[in-house]
Amino acid sequence: WSVLFFLPYFLGVGKTTLIQKVTQALKSSGVPIDGFYTEEVREGGRRTGFDVVTLSGNRGPLSRVSSNSTSRCEYRVGQYAVDLVSFEQLVLPMLRNVNHGGDTEKRICVIDEIGKMELFSQAFIQAVRQTLAGSGTVVIGTIPIPKGKPLDLVEEIRSRKDVKVFNVS
Repeated sequence: WSVLFFLPYFLGVGKTTLIQKVTQALKSSGVPIDGFYTEEVREGGRRTGFDVVTLSGNRGPLSRVSSNSTSRCEYRVGQYAVDLVSFEQLVLPMLRNVNHGGDTEKRICVIDEIGKMELFSQAFIQAVRQTLAGSGTVVIGTIPIPKGKPLDLVEEIRSRKDVKVFNVS
């Protein structure tokens, strides 16, 4: 397979922990790897948002809890206002770097995750499609379980012949 995606049965199942462990094992084996994962931000035992963390160590906000009345954010998922500028500043340069590498050596790109928040970015959608089309890149990522209105890119990924989806429970 050239693309592997993990499909969580429900939130909090440990998919990011799994991604982090796989990433560490590959890095310690000397495999060229880049990408990002999302991590919960908690304050006082309560989840207040999510950060994007690149494998090179950069971090920034993906979303934060905000009330509908005080926030003028145009990108929202439930109680979370999505910081699209921060997300794109962290993730797009990394994906462009992966996409512009030579095809002589296999590379691994971690994308955790491709979900509603991330899909507000048209540039991200385009970069993911380019990454999936790259012959020299193996993608390890996460996608949400199908529920509600289908997410076009997620369904596109799920239906690809070169994708292997593992259910994580």
